[in-house]
Amino acid sequence: MLFLFKYIDDLIGKGFEWYTILQLMVYASATNVAMALPLSILLSSIMTYGSLGENYELVAIKSAGISLRRAMYPMIVVVTILSVAAFFFSDNMLPIANRKYYSLLYDVRQQKSANLLPEGVFSNSFPNYSIRVNKKDPDGQTLHDVMIYTKNEADNNTNVLIAKEGRMYRTPDNQFLVLKLKDGIKYDETNGDKNLEERQRFTRFRFKETEQKFDLSFMKLKRTDENLFRSAVQMMDLKQLKYFGDSTKRQTDSGLNINYKLVSPYIKYFNIPHKLRSHTRYVPFKGNNALGGLTISQQMITLTNASSEVRSVQDIVKNRAVMYKDASRSIRKFAIEYQKKFTLSAACLALFLIGAPLGAIIRKGGLGMPVVVSVIFFLLYYIIWTIGEKSAKDGDLSPVIGTWISIIILTPIGLFLSYKAANDSVLFDMEAYKRFFNKLLRRKDE
Repeated sequence: MLFLFKYIDDLIGKGFEWYTILQLMVYASATNVAMALPLSILLSSIMTYGSLGENYELVAIKSAGISLRRAMYPMIVVVTILSVAAFFFSDNMLPIANRKYYSLLYDVRQQKSANLLPEGVFSNSFPNYSIRVNKKDPDGQTLHDVMIYTKNEADNNTNVLIAKEGRMYRTPDNQFLVLKLKDGIKYDETNGDKNLEERQRFTRFRFKETEQKFDLSFMKLKRTDENLFRSAVQMMDLKQLKYFGDSTKRQTDSGLNINYKLVSPYIKYFNIPHKLRSHTRYVPFKGNNALGGLTISQQMITLTNASSEVRSVQDIVKNRAVMYKDASRSIRKFAIEYQKKFTLSAACLALFLIGAPLGAIIRKGGLGMPVVVSVIFFLLYYIIWTIGEKSAKDGDLSPVIGTWISIIILTPIGLFLSYKAANDSVLFDMEAYKRFFNKLLRRKDE
C-alpha cells in the first residue's frame, strides 16, 4: 500500500502490462522486509503469549513446574532461525531486489503516458505530428473534430488535415495506432517546379473516409541496464560495502595529505628559521614592516602577487573541502548500510524479547489490544532508529551507535518485561493501580 500510494501517479494511464506492475509490487515487498519482519515478530509474539495467558494455558504450564523462560525456549529457537535467515536475506537477496526494483521503477517513471490524444489540446506524443481532438465519446475511441498537423520544417508545417469525426484503434500486434477518419479535408501547400512554374501551390483534398497510421514503438517500456545502479549502497553486499568504503577512505586520507602539502611550504617559510643563500638579493626590513624597503610600485606588485596567491590557495582548499565533505558522507553511508545488515536480525530478537513477556503480562489475544501495544512499541523502535540513522548520516553520531541505538534502548525494556512476566507482574492490571491509589488516598485522609 505504501508503494501504491507513493507511485500511483507514475503507474496510472501509461498502459503497462499487469505483470510489470506485479513485478514492481513484489520487488517493493522485498525492500520493505526490513520494516515488516520485526513488526510481524512483535505482533505475533504478543498475540501468541497473550492468547496463552487469556486461556489460562500459561497458568497450567507454570503449575506443572515449567517456568515462563523455559516455555519461551522453543519460540526463541524459531526467532533465532528467522533472524539468521533475515541476515542472509539482507546480505544476498535484498541487494538484488533493490537493484531490480529501482531500475524498473526508473524505467516506469520515464515512460510516457498512454493517453495519447487528450480532449481539447494539441498532443505532440507522436513524432512529426501535432494532433487535436475536440471531443471524445465515453467509449474513448470515437473522436469528433479532429485536426492533424504534419510537422515538416522544410515546408513550414503547411500540411493540415481536418475531419468531422473518426475512430481510433490499435493494431492486434500493438505496433500502430490507426485513426479511421470520415468527412474531412486535407490542405497542402508546396513549392512549384523551378523549371515550369515557381509559384507556390495550394492543394485541397476532400475525402469521405481515410486512415492515418502512427507508430507506437516509442510506447514500449525500454529497460535500462541494471548494472548502472550497482554503485548505490542499497545494491551492495557486505564485501562490496567494505571494499568501497575502505577505498573511499583511502582516497580521503590521500586528499588530506595533498591539502597539507599545499600549505606546508608557507608554514615552513614563516615558522622554521632559515638562512638566505649568499647570492640572493633581498631588501632589509625597516622595523616590523616587510614592505618598508620597497618603492610604492614594488609594494603594489608584491601585494597583488600575494593576494592572488592567497585567493588561489583558498579556492583550491575550498574545492578540496567540498570533495572531502562528500567523501566523508559516502563513507558514513557505506558504514551505515554495513551495520544495517546486522541490525535487522538483532531487531527481530529484541522485539521478540519485548513481545513474548508483554503478551504474557497483558493476557489478551486476537487483534485488539496486541495490535495497539505492538504498534506503540514498533513506532518507538522505528522513530529512534530513524533519528539515529539520520544523525549518523549527518555525522552527529558514529554509524555504529546511530544504527544500533534503537536496539540498545529497547533491549533493557525487553529484559525488564521478561523479569516482570517471570514473576507474575501486574504491570498492566488497572485494578492493581486502582487499589494502590485508593490505599494512598486513605493514608492521606488519616
